[in-house]
Amino acid sequence: QVQLVESGGGLVQTGGSLRRSCAASGRIASTYSMAWFRQAPGSERESVAALPWSGVYANYASFVKGRFTISRDNAKNTVYLQMNSLKAEDTATYYCAAAPNMGVRRNDYNYWGQGTQVTVDS
Repeated sequence: QVQLVESGGGLVQTGGSLRRSCAASGRIASTYSMAWFRQAPGSERESVAALPWSGVYANYASFVKGRFTISRDNAKNTVYLQMNSLKAEDTATYYCAAAPNMGVRRNDYNYWGQGTQVTVDS
């Protein structure tokens, strides 16, 4: 089992920044690919960014490229999402996820964090 505990998030003004963290624990968590998804009310959960355990070749959704950065610290089993130049349309519940292999679909991931609301006030 892998447990994911998220922190960060909250309310920010348009154009502002936030950093999300997700600490993983449990068996072989450090070898797993990690990802961030988000879900707005009435919408499907969508991939935001994903990163393999090596930390190389991150994948980003087109709508966050150049604004968001995913990174990880394997010594701490923690993945981060730095969100800059936030827009009102970034408002959603953000989830971290883990799986043995990197993917961009919700079904690619076995383990999920509890989700935290990010609200961008326009």
